[in-house]
Amino acid sequence: MTPLIIFVLIVILASIKQVNQYQRGIKMRFGKFVGVVEPGWRIILPVIESMIKMDIRVKATDVPYQETITRDNISCKINAVIYYRVADPARAFLEVELVMHAVSQLAQTTMRNVCGELTLDELLSSREETALRIKNIIAQHTAAWGVEVGSVELKDISLPDDMVRTIAKQAEAEREKRAVIIKSEGELAAATNLKNAAEILAASPGALHLRTLSTLNDLSSDQSNTVIFAVPLEILRAFDRMGQK
Repeated sequence: MTPLIIFVLIVILASIKQVNQYQRGIKMRFGKFVGVVEPGWRIILPVIESMIKMDIRVKATDVPYQETITRDNISCKINAVIYYRVADPARAFLEVELVMHAVSQLAQTTMRNVCGELTLDELLSSREETALRIKNIIAQHTAAWGVEVGSVELKDISLPDDMVRTIAKQAEAEREKRAVIIKSEGELAAATNLKNAAEILAASPGALHLRTLSTLNDLSSDQSNTVIFAVPLEILRAFDRMGQK
């Protein structure tokens, strides 16, 4: 085998590049973009051509804790996770340097800005709406980079210790308020029922006597009870009328 043939074989072997199924290649010739290389074995001519591989799988990037001040001047720390993928490898390579770093930085600044426009109560009660708003803003910017944002999830909202204690006291006071309201509503309903019962007994002659006898019958079931008999006012009035005769 002649040296020329050996050299040609070495060049051919060195020119063969493999692009995996989850990758796309960015092919450059003389420093100029040529096209996107699909998965498989491809020949890239040494010196003349070059190829950069880009992963197009969905990536989950953790956004570190960001300290922000809410609209009602409360300091808090928030972290999140962002899911995105490279939809257009050519634009992701040509339009921005280090696309993963760029997406992470954009997510951090967007998260601080959006959370700063909300009050603490809005931030705690509408986490899904806040995450969706952050996702939409990031998606608008990354579309020019060929990046598709899947979702943004707020992982944790960290508050200062004094604010945690204040919220706990507020929650306790709210529970006590509901307990007092429920108790007062029960007392009002009981008073209304007693009033209705008294009106019914007063309107029915002898009803009060029957109720008194029924109560005495209930008390007599236990011999240890001491019964103090209260004479109804109607009986005393009856005796008074008999005396007047």
